[in-house]
Amino acid sequence: MCVHDNSVAVNRSSISAASLSGGCALGARYRDGVTTLSVWAPEQRRVDVSIVRASGARDLRPLSRDAQGYWSGTFDDLPPGTLYSYRLDGSEQMVFPDPASRFQPQGVHGPSQVIDPDGFAWTDDAWRVPRLEDLVVYELHVGTFTEAGTFDAARERLDFLVGLGITAIELMPIGDFPGCRNWGYDGAAIFAPARCYGTPDSLRALVDAAHARGLAVILDVVYNHFGPDGAYAAAFSPYYFTDRHQSPWGRGINFDDAHCEPVRRFFIENALYWVREYHVDGLRLDATHAIVDDSTPHFLAQLTSAVRAEGGRDVLVIAEDHRNLATMVRPVERGGFGLDALWADDFHHQARVHTAHDREGYYAAFTGSTADLARTLEQGWYYTGQVTPDTGEPRGTDPTSLDPARFVICIQNHDQIGNRFDGTRLNHQIDRGAYAALSTLLLLAPHTPLLFMGQEWATSAPFQFFTDHEADLGRRVTEGRRAEFARFTAFGGAGVPDPQAVETFERSRLPWDEIDQPAHAGMLALYSRLLLLRRTHPALQARGREHFQVRALDAHTVALRRTSADGAATLLAIVRLSGGPARLALDDAVRDTLLSTEDPDVTPSPSPIRIGSHSRAVEFTRPGAVVLSVG
Repeated sequence: MCVHDNSVAVNRSSISAASLSGGCALGARYRDGVTTLSVWAPEQRRVDVSIVRASGARDLRPLSRDAQGYWSGTFDDLPPGTLYSYRLDGSEQMVFPDPASRFQPQGVHGPSQVIDPDGFAWTDDAWRVPRLEDLVVYELHVGTFTEAGTFDAARERLDFLVGLGITAIELMPIGDFPGCRNWGYDGAAIFAPARCYGTPDSLRALVDAAHARGLAVILDVVYNHFGPDGAYAAAFSPYYFTDRHQSPWGRGINFDDAHCEPVRRFFIENALYWVREYHVDGLRLDATHAIVDDSTPHFLAQLTSAVRAEGGRDVLVIAEDHRNLATMVRPVERGGFGLDALWADDFHHQARVHTAHDREGYYAAFTGSTADLARTLEQGWYYTGQVTPDTGEPRGTDPTSLDPARFVICIQNHDQIGNRFDGTRLNHQIDRGAYAALSTLLLLAPHTPLLFMGQEWATSAPFQFFTDHEADLGRRVTEGRRAEFARFTAFGGAGVPDPQAVETFERSRLPWDEIDQPAHAGMLALYSRLLLLRRTHPALQARGREHFQVRALDAHTVALRRTSADGAATLLAIVRLSGGPARLALDDAVRDTLLSTEDPDVTPSPSPIRIGSHSRAVEFTRPGAVVLSVG
């Protein structure tokens, strides 16, 4: 029984890191010619494994129950490739795939498949995860990153990302989902790589190839809800959900009510499974504000501790959480949850309000002024406990004890693009100069930058919301999305693309042939040069708070100053995000111009930014940025 009083520590030895050290206990585990099956079904009177033979015949085997409600069996005639399902209470109407299935070759409603986790020949023994301070994260959706939309096709683009200066790829959720296209947040089989992307070994090959090129792999995982379609955990136990909490998707996941221990174990085993069997270097936890747990220790702290205990490997744990809670990234021994970093969306929101003038929804809580944008960057997030105008409630905590690298910032991500009614990107809505200026600020700040696939060349492709649900659910999803956007004048209501239409998915694929076109090639050159500066300039290697400053120069312009640890090198980026011609005074003598968004290789039609080294001034004719060595 989980305890709800936070003053009382709960003994969770049954799912301690030590108890998980021997490997995952759930699902079909093949080792040395023997397959062990295990599933939690505490209220069932009988559980059988239904084996699908090559002839199509089914072979039924009973499983044995232990005191905790786990049913298991060990067999020497279920080799890799064997298809199986579970039959509950002897009923032919209650035959379901394994909730911890390693692969669903016939889709999430079909039988599960036994997978050999040791059959792949890894070559990454010498691999070491980059430091958090060295991460440049590239978020991608496997299905739309390439024309083929597979793990193998993504592997072929890794050299491009390395050349760009990326150090980590972040895969949007890959747990299998209903249909053949989905963002991944409707995951049903969360242990099974989506069959439309490739086989489990294809995913292993992608990770192994990334490591060979110096790229870390972060996986987006969803532990705040199931489904809505094809998730069968609740068929095995009613205790996966609780009425104590509600989430945006309905009843809350049971992290703190009766029988919560096996539920917590299910998700912790999933996290460890990706680390052990696929060598992923980090997990990005989706919408952790929707993981409600009133017990002690909190599920997130327990999960992080289990991942930290994984022998011989550094594993990053990053959360998406809009609450701005510093305690989430404080060490467990100091009362925190022990995570490495948080998505810090306040920077994105301030930037969008300033450049694209969004004012509805959560954007109403942000002014977009250059003063507030500078303050957001200096602090890490803007809201540190103030009441927000959109909710009337206080939000945030003091972040000043946290290093800048713990804040993952962006100007685009899958949510901020795809949750717009038509999936338009920022570069579709603001002028090129402002986009280049904002990109400069993003990549030269000491925080951990996140890019969303295609932003580096200002792709023309949108990223729209797409699904492939069965007809009735699909119709309700389409109607619900259109009703939601009807309330937002700026986002539009009419003309919302149908998530179920295959064309919506196809429009979201990256058109790689664009990168050689002059307008796109120039933006790609800017991103490459900025990332080269980021990893080589001495002033950009010092990542502590004491080595950077951001301030507003006027209503349109901010200045970012970075200083090396020894004080010998200072870099100054003057970033004009909006406005017309302007002459701005500088406090420093200019030694050298390192980069400008008006350089001929960056823009097809340059309008040079003029630097007066003796007059200590910079002159803009339009939005843009210049990066200077000063002192």
